[in-house]
This record gives sequence, structure tokens and C-alpha cells, in this order.
Amino acid sequence: MIDLLENARRASARAVNSIMTATYWEIGRRIVEVKQGGKERAGYGEELLERLSADLQARFRKGFSVDNLEAMRKFYLAWPPEKILQTVSRKFSNAPKSETLSRIFTLEEITKRFPLSWSHYVALLGVKNEQGREMLIRQRADNQPH
Repeated sequence: MIDLLENARRASARAVNSIMTATYWEIGRRIVEVKQGGKERAGYGEELLERLSADLQARFRKGFSVDNLEAMRKFYLAWPPEKILQTVSRKFSNAPKSETLSRIFTLEEITKRFPLSWSHYVALLGVKNEQGREMLIRQRADNQPH
């Protein structure tokens, strides 16, 4: 019975981590696409992140510093929708062309593309080589308990 409960706790933690990682990606998407008009950087970027940080911290307290929001923005830019959802998008090739991939897929579907925890992806942002990042993701995902 102890093994059952320990396994359930680990599975719950992994599920929460996946959902939060996908949520942070979506926050990054909204910063870039909505707040920055799709541009990689907005001229008022620091002010934007400071204002957004203050608003989110007032509501949710921790986890939304300017540095964390900047990491979410970089996370989205490193893994844009067309990259993370390219294999899934083949199933939906008849989707309207005007919609972005991130609007077609649910948060649950996005979580499937991010097998690691948020802290892993933040660390991987420091790896400049895209192929190197993807290789490290596969290695770490293969070594995680299921």
C-alpha cells in the first residue's frame, strides 16, 4: 500500500509540473504575441514586464518576478508553436489557416510536448544550440521515472 501511495504522489507531482510548464509557455506566448504584437522584443519591454509582474504578484503572490516573466518569454521564443506542435498539427491539417497553433490546441495537449519540469527548461535556455537542447530533453525525459 505504501508503494501505491508513493507512486500516486510522484505521478501527481509530475502532472502538476507538466501543467505548470505548459502554463508558463502559454504566458510567454501571450507576452510575445499579445503584449509585444508578435515581435521578439517590444521597445517598452522592461516596463511591460514590470507592470505585468506587479499585477500578477498582487493576485498570485510568488513566481511572477520580472526575471521569471522574462524566462517565460524566452521559453516561448525557444519553443514556438510551430516547433512544439508540428507533429500534432499534422493531425489537424484541415484547421483554419488563420488560427495560430496555440489557439487550436488545449493546455492539456501542450503539456504532452514538455516532458520535463519548468526548472529543466529554464536551465536549457542557456544552451544556445537547438539540437543540443533537444538531445538533452530526450535524454532527461528517458531517465525520468514514469
